[in-house]
Amino acid sequence: MTTFRENTAHAPSGRLSLAEILEIFAAGGELPLKFTAYDGSSAGPEDAELGLALLHPRGTTYLATAPGDLGLARAYVSGDLEPQGVHPADPYELLKALAEKLDFKRPPPRVLFDIVRSIGVEHLKPIAPPPQEALPRWRRIAEGLRHTKKRDADAIHHHYDVSNTFYEWVLGPSMTYTCACYPTAEATLEEAQDNKYRLVFEKLRLQPGDRLLDVGCGWGGMVRYAARHGVKAIGVTLSGEQAAWAQKAIAHEGLADLAEVRHGDYRSILESGFDAVSSIGLTEHIGVTNYPSYFRFLQSKLRTGGLLLNHCITRPDNKAGPSAGGFIDRYVFPDGELTGSGRIIAEAQDVGLEVVHEENLRHHYAMTLRDWCRNLVEHWDAAVEEVGLPTAKVWGLYMAGSRLGFETNVVQLHQVLAVKLDARGGDGGLPLRPWWTA
Repeated sequence: MTTFRENTAHAPSGRLSLAEILEIFAAGGELPLKFTAYDGSSAGPEDAELGLALLHPRGTTYLATAPGDLGLARAYVSGDLEPQGVHPADPYELLKALAEKLDFKRPPPRVLFDIVRSIGVEHLKPIAPPPQEALPRWRRIAEGLRHTKKRDADAIHHHYDVSNTFYEWVLGPSMTYTCACYPTAEATLEEAQDNKYRLVFEKLRLQPGDRLLDVGCGWGGMVRYAARHGVKAIGVTLSGEQAAWAQKAIAHEGLADLAEVRHGDYRSILESGFDAVSSIGLTEHIGVTNYPSYFRFLQSKLRTGGLLLNHCITRPDNKAGPSAGGFIDRYVFPDGELTGSGRIIAEAQDVGLEVVHEENLRHHYAMTLRDWCRNLVEHWDAAVEEVGLPTAKVWGLYMAGSRLGFETNVVQLHQVLAVKLDARGGDGGLPLRPWWTA
């Protein structure tokens, strides 16, 4: 590892170089990459395959004023922090190396004083973040309560109304932005997404002539799959671009007699008596405190004996707070919240639904994100031209980081299947054991 003494020549007399500061925060751990900075200092092995280059003083301000993932994201998105040895569409290997080999420690007060003196007090004054960043939570709260219909629509617009063309390149032909289910380790993304819809369809025991409500339907993948199998399906999404794309796809496939995707809030659905309700990737957006009303609403849409499948990202326990980290909240999913699968099950039970099955697909989501990153790498130049370099970098960072999160059990993906019972506890004659093909 590069030593402090070797770096001193790069800094003004009596001050720490930026590379020395990094080594202090790394608490003497071995750097898994080469770090270079605009002040001429460097640290880490010269022959490292991976690297980080701090290119501009503005990046120092971002890192100093928002320690952690938010500051790193700001410096990266703005172009002040540049990864080396990885593609910007898929910085997974760099993130993995940092997570496995670095454990940043807060230095003692005297050393912290030396660090502040070295980087300059001017770098401790917050500056405007990159324009891709959403307002902080306290500003959003000042402009309206969380999870009102308008604020939820604004949050969905921030993430999903980027560009349908961009999403086509990332997601592939299925236009499915939720965890796939891989039938084999060698399966393609398209095979895995089709298998996911097949799994949901079978768990819900759907038959030709049945009625399905799909809340948070995205680009209508589940709606179209159900309609192809003779089910009358209604989907609803808060994204105008998703709804428009889905309706065109429905017409193109000749499914208009059976399938419909509406642009609106799921709470605006008036129909009821559905044979099944699917919620694939919506629960993350509605707010944990709204779970009782959410599950009560979904239950109210089912006929007696009808089935609900809830598919969502969860935390690995039920104790952590629901709020997302700074990067995810400000750049990816504003107002998004996660909790453990136990909380999901409890809330479904508390409105009278009987949970009959649940399973964790977290490894499948890691594979899904791997394949989305591959798609972004393949279409990188066109994607940058479509949405701009900063936005494309946000998606690459988010997907690669999320892949690592699923691999290391920071987050999980659970499918919970429940039934609406009659007044005497009848479930409509469900089979005694799982009836779907795993």
